Amino acid sequence: MPKKVELEPHLSHSDLKARYRSSYDPVEARRWHLLWKVASGWRVKDAASVVGLNYDYARRVIKKYNEIGIDSVTNKRNRTPRNHKGGKESILNLQQLEKLKEALKKKPRDGGVWTGPKVVQWMEKETGRSKIYDARGWDYLKKLEYSWQSPRPKHKKGCPIEQKEFKENLPKKVKLLQEENSNAEVEVWFFDEHRVGLKPILAKVWAPVRERPSAIVHHRYEWLYVYGFVNPKTGDNHYYLIPRVNVQWLNLVFETFAKEVGAGEEKIILIVEDNAGWHRSNKVCLPLGIKVEPLPPYSPELQPAERLWKLVDEPLVNTYFNSLDDLEKVLVERCRFLQENMQTEIKALTNYHWLTY
Repeated sequence: MPKKVELEPHLSHSDLKARYRSSYDPVEARRWHLLWKVASGWRVKDAASVVGLNYDYARRVIKKYNEIGIDSVTNKRNRTPRNHKGGKESILNLQQLEKLKEALKKKPRDGGVWTGPKVVQWMEKETGRSKIYDARGWDYLKKLEYSWQSPRPKHKKGCPIEQKEFKENLPKKVKLLQEENSNAEVEVWFFDEHRVGLKPILAKVWAPVRERPSAIVHHRYEWLYVYGFVNPKTGDNHYYLIPRVNVQWLNLVFETFAKEVGAGEEKIILIVEDNAGWHRSNKVCLPLGIKVEPLPPYSPELQPAERLWKLVDEPLVNTYFNSLDDLEKVLVERCRFLQENMQTEIKALTNYHWLTY
């Protein structure tokens, strides 16, 4: 098994994180990302896999950092400025570029969202040019360091103060739990439910050019639920297919999960879950060795288990099922595969940077 590596204290853990997040050079950013992951306790092999680096190269980066320090991370290639006047003249001058940057902070003239063609329309009006190709709009969006992204959902009622306190207090609660059970192993798992059914899930897929893919659909409103548990520190994951969500089924799932992970006097499992009504019921029976910790209200972005569902859904997208039995067969195979073969990928998805326990 790959060994964990200790870094020389040239920079603190938070400084490494800041260097990674502020780096604009892709080579340096990957090196800082690797060092931050290793400083967070990751094994070199796992960190290299997540960052996208060769294992041997990652070891050389760490060795140079330990021996030389911060200067070893600098990308020394292509540092010599090119003193030539090749290439076409820029469409926008520096003043116009700053003006576009300010315009992008507001909605476009039509009140919609910015796109490459809309940026081109703005550029044509600003420069007085009669025709600028649409692709130049994307070029200038990227030049201003914009990228096409889906927004992260954030509930209107979520309280930033409570969310911050939760992040800060979770490691303290884990430490307290360890002190109270000094002879026991303590693990933290996150738990969530996910509804799937016969209503089709449509998603983008890679397809040959000029051949638009199609998917057979037949909307029916029959459902089953996937109860999922994940340990972000290891990537271990467990799933249970259940016909509905209520206290009775939750108790059965907790009981089965406790047996499968070996919860008891010698192993304490802290389960972090949301504030659903059946989670808070007085009728919930926690097995020996199982403790629960609620998330702040309206805070799905703090739930790593939410990121399991895109993986679970992959075999279901753009696919038609005759019955829930047919759907369940596919789900069983998918959940078994995730549980047995994808711990590394799931750890990379769910081990949030603020999980410092």
